[in-house]
Amino acid sequence: MINLLVVWLITSISLFILSKLPLGTDIDKFGTAIISAAVFGILNAILGFFLFPINFLTFGLLTLLINAAAFGIATLIVKGFRLRWGFWSALIGAIWLTVFNSLVTSLLPGLPT
Repeated sequence: MINLLVVWLITSISLFILSKLPLGTDIDKFGTAIISAAVFGILNAILGFFLFPINFLTFGLLTLLINAAAFGIATLIVKGFRLRWGFWSALIGAIWLTVFNSLVTSLLPGLPT
């Protein structure tokens, strides 16, 4: 349970930092980032579950598109979370979020990578 909360916090901070970079993602405040991280995680789990067979056949290459889709859908659900350039902002944001979260969680002992 603690690991889930830590990863949620890391994702929230990552999203908030991402919104301050010129990558096409806008988040109004940190509270919005916390909600966005929860919605993104839930959507990513749901999409990943249903698209697993296709993802398996593509050797995991579909994961990036699943993350971008979850990113885009999260912006439709959460008020105050916007994409300036549509799909491209979602794709860039998903890549950056994946890289940043992977780096941070690999530095923290005991967290799933």
